[in-house]
Amino acid sequence: MDISVISALPARERILLTAHDLFYADGIRATGIDRVIAASGVTKVTFYRHFPSKDDLVRAFLDHRHGRWMAWFIDALGRRGAQQRIGDVQALEMLADVMAEWFADPVFRGCAFINSVVEVGTSVAGASEIAREHKREMVEVIAGLLPDGPQRTAIAQAAALGVDGAIVKAQMGDAALAREAVDDLRRLLQALTATLVTSRPSA
Repeated sequence: MDISVISALPARERILLTAHDLFYADGIRATGIDRVIAASGVTKVTFYRHFPSKDDLVRAFLDHRHGRWMAWFIDALGRRGAQQRIGDVQALEMLADVMAEWFADPVFRGCAFINSVVEVGTSVAGASEIAREHKREMVEVIAGLLPDGPQRTAIAQAAALGVDGAIVKAQMGDAALAREAVDDLRRLLQALTATLVTSRPSA
């Protein structure tokens, strides 16, 4: 977010948005509280009034990131006609285009939830639970694209696992590897789509 926009926000939001950008770009452990305080332009007293500990800030960051990323994800699907394709067995393939859009973002640094669990694990109480809820909601959105049927949840979970794999692969390399990750994901989604087609009852 533009620094001039952040500077005009109330202190709590300014701290949270600053921490979001720093935690996501550089990691939670690499980003100290003093750096967040300096970058957000608040005093230590103000910071600790809103966030008594770094763990509180980490949980707030994950909650904020969840809402922000899910809003983008749903919007990105919507821009590709998701509402008009609900129940279409081929709707899954939109996920590859959505990921390609995200991977091309200059600030892309992988999945904040995977990164955070790897970094802090259970050392920050509640962090893993927030990450699991994020992934559960992602599966729910993907399942919402699919036609009803006994395999709906399993297919959505497989697609979500493919999305996570593509995210990790894209994070490990350059633009060429990100494109390869999208291609891999697209092939997986096409295979899952074929499974849906063959499992549908004939008329």
